[in-house]
Amino acid sequence: AMATADKIMTFKMAVRTIAKRYGLHATFMPKPRAEVNGSGMHLNMRLLKDGKNIFKGEDGALSAEGEAFLAGILYHIQGMTAVMNPLVNSYKRLVPGFEAPSEVTWSRTQRNALVHVRKERGGEVNLELRSPDATANPYLALAVLLKAGLDGIKNQIMPPKNIDENIQKMTQERRDELQVEELPRTLGAATAELEKDELLISVLGKELAEKIIKANKKEYKEYCMQVTDWEIDHYLYRL
Repeated sequence: AMATADKIMTFKMAVRTIAKRYGLHATFMPKPRAEVNGSGMHLNMRLLKDGKNIFKGEDGALSAEGEAFLAGILYHIQGMTAVMNPLVNSYKRLVPGFEAPSEVTWSRTQRNALVHVRKERGGEVNLELRSPDATANPYLALAVLLKAGLDGIKNQIMPPKNIDENIQKMTQERRDELQVEELPRTLGAATAELEKDELLISVLGKELAEKIIKANKKEYKEYCMQVTDWEIDHYLYRL
């Protein structure tokens, strides 16, 4: 995990440096344009024990440990979102109608689910979490992700039923029938969930967690006080 986080930071620095050489600016802003899909940082993972992937069950299915790890992620995802999507702009990406997930679902067949169970060549099985974006601190993001998954294994948490229907085309009535939970819609909502999750607070450490929560609240408050060009265009000369 540490080596992966180092590579993410190195990659971002390299991309920015090369872009600058050509007079360009490479941004990792989650949603720089309103009408197109945002920019995410999908995290693919497998857990090894004695060199073997314990997510791999029989015939390439997800093992019991893999399901428990997945369940731990889904159980803690509300609070983890504040770490993995740390900007107010992050939540412009996590909205219905685009490729990024906006609901808490997992699937073996639907690639637009929050967690996609990927069967690789050779029968290997990976879990792909699709909600994080590249503005996240990768060290913190991977730490809370790993801890949440291990908590699922430790406490034998059961995941919700997998959804193999296209969530983007599903009616609200069908979503209600399946009891589909939504990801936090704002940085403020995600931060409130982080405050309530004692496991995540313990991973971050109380001092760092308090600083993150305070900074998030400050940013969200400042954002809510802004008057945007959209509001000016829609209201100023109509009211």
